[in-house]
Amino acid sequence: MPETPRAILVVDDDPHVLYALRVALEARGYAVHTAQSGAAALEAAAAVRPDAVVLDLAMPGMDGLQVLQRLRSWSRVPVIVLSGRADEADKVVALDTGADDYLTKPFGNEELLARIRVALRHAQARRDEAPVVRAGDLLIDLAARRVTLNGAEVRLTPTEFALLRELAINADRVLTHRQLLRAVFGPGYEDATANLRVFVGQLRRKIEGEPARPRLVVTEPGVGYRFRLN
Repeated sequence: MPETPRAILVVDDDPHVLYALRVALEARGYAVHTAQSGAAALEAAAAVRPDAVVLDLAMPGMDGLQVLQRLRSWSRVPVIVLSGRADEADKVVALDTGADDYLTKPFGNEELLARIRVALRHAQARRDEAPVVRAGDLLIDLAARRVTLNGAEVRLTPTEFALLRELAINADRVLTHRQLLRAVFGPGYEDATANLRVFVGQLRRKIEGEPARPRLVVTEPGVGYRFRLN
C-alpha cells in the first residue's frame, strides 16, 4: 500500500503566500491544508491533526503567537514560525512560546522544506523515544546516563549530563537560553545565562574535537543553542 502523505497545515493571511507554499509542498508529496486566520488555523489543527504546522506571526485578530499558545495547550505538533520580523527578541518569544523553528521572510522554499524535514524527524524521534542518541563519534545512552566519544567514556557532571540530554533529545531544534535553564536548573533560573555559558563551555571541552569551533553544540546568536547530529 502507498504511504499516507504527511499533512502540513500552512497558516498565513496572504493568499499569494498560501498558494506558493501549497504548490511547493505538494510538489514534494505533502498533503497541504491552509488557513487564513488564527481561528481557522485552530479549527483545522483540531480537525486535520497535521504532522507539522507552518505558521505566520503577523495576522489580524488572533496573531500567530496567540495561535501557538492555544495550540501548545493540547498539541505537540511541530510548528515552524514564519515572520517578517528579523529581531532576535521576536525569535526568542516565539521559541519560548513553543515554536520548533523560526524562518524570517523572505525565505527560500528549499530552506523551508529542510526545516520541515528536521521538525518531522524530531517529532518521530520523540514518538520512538530512542534511548540512544548518536552524533558522529559521540554516543549518548540516555537510559544508562553514559556518554562515549570514539569508544572512550566521557565523564560528565550531573549538570553537564542534564544539559547534554536536553540538547540531544531536542536534536536539530533551537533551544532558547530560558528553555535550557528551566529544564536543567529548574524554575527561578531562567535569567542565569552566564551560568549556562559556563556549562556549555565545559561540555564543549569534553565532547567537541575543537571546542573553539564547536560542531555539535552550536550557538544561535542572541537566542540559544542547537545540538547537531551531523
